[in-house]
Amino acid sequence: MTKLFEVRDKTGKTVYLSEERLKHILKHPHMPNQIENIQNTLKNPTTIRYFEEDITVLYFYRDFKHASILERYLLVAVKYLNGKGFIITSFFTNRIMGLQWKTT
Repeated sequence: MTKLFEVRDKTGKTVYLSEERLKHILKHPHMPNQIENIQNTLKNPTTIRYFEEDITVLYFYRDFKHASILERYLLVAVKYLNGKGFIITSFFTNRIMGLQWKTT
């Protein structure tokens, strides 16, 4: 597995993006050339969400006000195992879902 980057997210945990996951992400519309935005979303999200069904996954959202109303938020989904995270997917969306994650 090749890691393309590794950053510390807003929760203080290390998160990486693999080459395999990037190939998946690039299948989504408007995702080429978004690696820097993905990194920034992890470091400084507008909000972090989760679903009670799987608390090992956090959803980082960042608001892009200048974007289309149909694609206003960049979502980066991260799965955490053994204290570290890896990006599952990332794409633009028009709505934020899930429960508010507490940073404290």
